[in-house]
Amino acid sequence: MSSAHDPLYIEFIARLRNARKRQSLSQQQLGEKLGKDQTFISKVETCERRIDVIEAAKWCAALGLHLEDVLPSEINKKIQKEEE
Repeated sequence: MSSAHDPLYIEFIARLRNARKRQSLSQQQLGEKLGKDQTFISKVETCERRIDVIEAAKWCAALGLHLEDVLPSEINKKIQKEEE
């Protein structure tokens, strides 16, 4: 299975997409904040293009979020257990 088709990655991207939509930002507007074009945003949001951790951190910063805010729930649960 391609890592772009990993269920955890798909959930992560869905959380990024939902965060953008909750802020009523278009793909074009987010692209402008990131210095990318709308097609880049679209390809990421449809899992056609995979982003790395630095791109994800920049994406979150552009949305005013922390990376852990959009991590899949399964990963957040593991992090919380380790912190206990």
